[in-house]
Amino acid sequence: MPPVFTLTPGSSPVLVTIPHAGTALAPGMEARMTARGLRLPDTDWYMPDLYTGAALRGVGVLTAHYSRYVVDLNRGADDAALYPGRPSTGLAPHLTFDGTPIYLEGEAPGGEEIAQRTGAYWRPYHDAVTAELKRLRAKHGWAILWDAHSIRSQVERLFEGVLPDLNVGTNSGASCAASLSNAVMEQVGMSPDYTHVLNGRFRGGYTTRHYGTPGTGVHAVQLEIAQSIYLASEDDPWPADATKSARLRDAINGLLDTLLSWTPEG
Repeated sequence: MPPVFTLTPGSSPVLVTIPHAGTALAPGMEARMTARGLRLPDTDWYMPDLYTGAALRGVGVLTAHYSRYVVDLNRGADDAALYPGRPSTGLAPHLTFDGTPIYLEGEAPGGEEIAQRTGAYWRPYHDAVTAELKRLRAKHGWAILWDAHSIRSQVERLFEGVLPDLNVGTNSGASCAASLSNAVMEQVGMSPDYTHVLNGRFRGGYTTRHYGTPGTGVHAVQLEIAQSIYLASEDDPWPADATKSARLRDAINGLLDTLLSWTPEG
């Protein structure tokens, strides 16, 4: 069994978290899942590859190895809805984003199993996030958490129309200093190839909302990327496009440089 996560600590005050790129399954899950569920269609494909520039810049990276279908690391342990009025994808999802069953009939996890998964996978991951942010804040006086995600550009069940290419979320301004948000959006605007939005459909999940407490010196930003800007196809088997990926990697490196050049006011 793979470890729950890999943490590569950095020397800078920035930590990149990648919670949804993993494809490992909990013991016994595979036999209980539908053919579609086993394809893991809601994975944030190739995210570690897109963020290879982080380590070269002294930016720490925390990458989860288990699928979001095991337990969603960007949801609270209480499974509270992030966007009231919208379909909830859940702490231990039973349905894909499109509404297709992940499990065979009668095989979806119940409360006891979800609690066990939370303890085995969710808790160690978030303990690591907490500890690393504490270390960075002690060393630098502040820390920046950059939560890295991607999603299909069109998911009718979750949002209308086509998603902008780069979706920056700061919990409507509550999870980071305004000067950091402004710097990020200025850099995003320097990428003419991509459409972008601040606090649109995706304003940040549990990670951004929970850890982003600017008053304590921890600033959190989520970037949700439309997969159409780096995949050759958003359909199974989700092949990457080398040219698109290289262009996006350059844009991400520019954003990382922006985070590294920022310092709190006062």
